[in-house]
Amino acid sequence: MSDTIAEIERIETNLLLEAIFQRYGYDFRDYARASVERRLAQFLVDSGCGTLSNATARLLREPHFFHQLVPYFSISVTSLFRDPFFYQALREKAVPVLRTWPHFKIWHAGCATGEEVYSMAIMLREEGIFDRALLYATDISQAALETGKTGIYPLKILRKGSTNYQKAGGKGSLSDHYHAKYDAAVLDSSLQERITFARHNLAMDKSFGEMQMIICRNVLIYFNQDLQNLVLELFLESLDHGGFLCLGDKETLAFSSVADSFVAVDDKARIYKKRVRR
Repeated sequence: MSDTIAEIERIETNLLLEAIFQRYGYDFRDYARASVERRLAQFLVDSGCGTLSNATARLLREPHFFHQLVPYFSISVTSLFRDPFFYQALREKAVPVLRTWPHFKIWHAGCATGEEVYSMAIMLREEGIFDRALLYATDISQAALETGKTGIYPLKILRKGSTNYQKAGGKGSLSDHYHAKYDAAVLDSSLQERITFARHNLAMDKSFGEMQMIICRNVLIYFNQDLQNLVLELFLESLDHGGFLCLGDKETLAFSSVADSFVAVDDKARIYKKRVRR
């Protein structure tokens, strides 16, 4: 009996994901199934919808209900200077290369609420090359992007970020880059001048320019192998020769369809460099 129930739930999940794709053009069909099931289960509880079949019916007829679901598929785990060793590696191994370019573009794919984009901006400013940079921050969740655009975060996030900032090789104090007011902190507005926030769906959308660095950390782990390869091929297409690809510490290019197109720059930090065409 339990096998029958599991099979029915699998079919219901497939129908819901297909309904989303057909009705709204969002493709979650190749997201890792275990992750999808957890997120849908939580959505059913939070929405009070009851069953996947009920949710599918409402999604087809009520766009606002669909937009309540989208954030559940957005990966919003982020923080300022998350994984300080990653930023140390960037300073030591990537920044010297970025200095050789008169201008460069960096794409933060799956940026969530933007803390890591601002971390990059702060690091580049301290390294004296921020004025050469254009940073593109994209995510599937419009709500997350709106938070990033404001540059306003709870003060406790900045306090935690201060510790990471120092470990990441910060050259001053993180407080040099924000203004505290009551229980919130506003990041220096000058950091926003070279950051563009935009909605982008990695599962469906195309490249929007040639980049010198792409950062997509701890997003691919939520995709199945086929979708991982699709996204990695998009990144390969979007990177300039000699450009950097930065993944999360649980992600790797090994066994991927683009593995031969990159060389490892830092194994621990998962920083790779696109091979230069000869």
